[in-house]
Formats: sequence, structure tokens, C-alpha cells
Amino acid sequence: MSSIRTVSILGAGQMGAGIAQAVAAGGYQVRLYDVDPARVATARAEIGASLARQVERGVLTAEQGAAAGARIAAAGSLGEVGTADLVIEAAVEDEAVKKAVFTELTPHLAADTLLASNTSSISITRLASSTDRPDRFIGLHFMKPAPTMKLVEIVRGIATSAATYDAAVAFAESLGKTTTNAEDFPAFIVNRILAPMINEAVFTLYEGVGDVASIDAALKLGANHPMGPLELADFMGLDVVLAIMNVLYDGLADSKYRPCPLLVKYVEAGWLGRKAGRGFYDYSGATPVPTR
Repeated sequence: MSSIRTVSILGAGQMGAGIAQAVAAGGYQVRLYDVDPARVATARAEIGASLARQVERGVLTAEQGAAAGARIAAAGSLGEVGTADLVIEAAVEDEAVKKAVFTELTPHLAADTLLASNTSSISITRLASSTDRPDRFIGLHFMKPAPTMKLVEIVRGIATSAATYDAAVAFAESLGKTTTNAEDFPAFIVNRILAPMINEAVFTLYEGVGDVASIDAALKLGANHPMGPLELADFMGLDVVLAIMNVLYDGLADSKYRPCPLLVKYVEAGWLGRKAGRGFYDYSGATPVPTR
């Protein structure tokens, strides 16, 4: 895309780091920002390790890997973030947090900067309303892990312009991604289907229909899923799954989206999955062990 050369990523967690890597590998200059500068340093180290693995597997040449890493720089302020051609927000999946981020960022934006959110469930229209440019705001929902997953969901808010949509699609495709168009309904397409399936798997565990190993084996072998639903929940983060279910439950007012009490308890306990070392599996040893 000739009009997008620099991309800022707001949030240096797992998704932010993955998006930064994917965008840098696509040839763009990347500015990575987080309210905690230590997270940016950690993310850059993780990106370097990920690029090295891709070089080892032959996905990238050594030159491509080095060039991608060199295109990622730390942004020290929102002023640096806001002058990019495109800003992609990848903060925690919490509407209040995301709106606060955009409200703080807006005064620092260049006139032509496009805004995008990587939200996996929250209304793009509502997020856009916290900025000065709803017409230049769009959802770019990368899947996890962003460097390898092929899909990007494109979500238009009610005010998103056709030009912004076209620019977003062209940008995602320039990264080698396939795009799907999703309307601005709670959780869009992927998580409207995926999160309730995971929630039902947790209910199946909660009600004693099967244990963790049995439920995951049943879906992997019986439905040909590459990961079992509880294993996938741990990979996504149980807090993220719960947040999506809450968005669905609140937004659609249908009891079928009620989060399973066991999912709520795991999150309350801090058992958030892989990133916490414990979820439906315990990751403290060489091999994950079911916790129930």
C-alpha cells in the first residue's frame, strides 16, 4: 500500500508483539508502544526469537528475518505513535481500557492517520466514538498467533468510510493474509462461533460429562480439530474467552451465552491458561497435565 508506510502498534502483549512481527515482515516500519516500556523490550526479544525460529524452519531467509527485526522500533511516547500512517490498538480486551487509550491518543494523531482496533469482540462503532475520526476507524482482528495465522477479520463500524475499508483490506492482504468481512455485531464471526463452543466445552467439564483429556480428545479425533477446545481456551487466555462471552451475553441478551461458572472461577483464581502457567492444564512440567 503506497499510502501506508509506518504502522504503530499500541500494546506490546502477546497479540501486539505478534501483530508487530507480521507487519514488519510485510515490509512496513513498525513503532511498538506500551505504557510499560519493559513490555516493549520483552516483546522485541520475543519477536527476535520468533523470527529466528522462522529462519530455522525456512519460512524466512536470514536476510528477511534480520530486515524484519530491524524494522521494529520502540515508540517512547504517544506523540511518536500518532504520526504513523496507521495505528493498530492491541490493548487488553476491555472496552473501558480501549476507549481510554483512544481518548488519550486522539490529540496526538496526524490528520490522515487511520485507526484500527484488534478487538476480538467489542463494538467498533462504540470504540470509534471515542475518537475524532469514526470514518477512519476500523476493526482489524488478527488471529493468534498473528505471524502465522492467515485470517484477518475486517469489521466496519457504522461510520467507517468505504475508503478506510478498502485501505484496511489492501493492507491486510499485503501481509499475505486472507480477509473476511464481518458486520459490527458482538464477537463478529470467528468468536461468535468459537467462544460459545469453548464455553460449552467448559460446561461439559463442569457437569462431569467428561474430564479435560476426554473432552479435548473427543473434539480432536471426533471433529478433526487441531486443538481440543480446552487446550485452545488455555492458548487464547481464559480471561479473553470470558471477556468475549460477557460481550455476547450483554450484547445479545440471550441466556445461551451465559459464561460457565467454572470458567469464571478459573479466571478469578488467576488460572488464565498458558500465559499464567495454569488453566485447564498445568504447564509447570515438561508436558502439560490436565487440572481436572
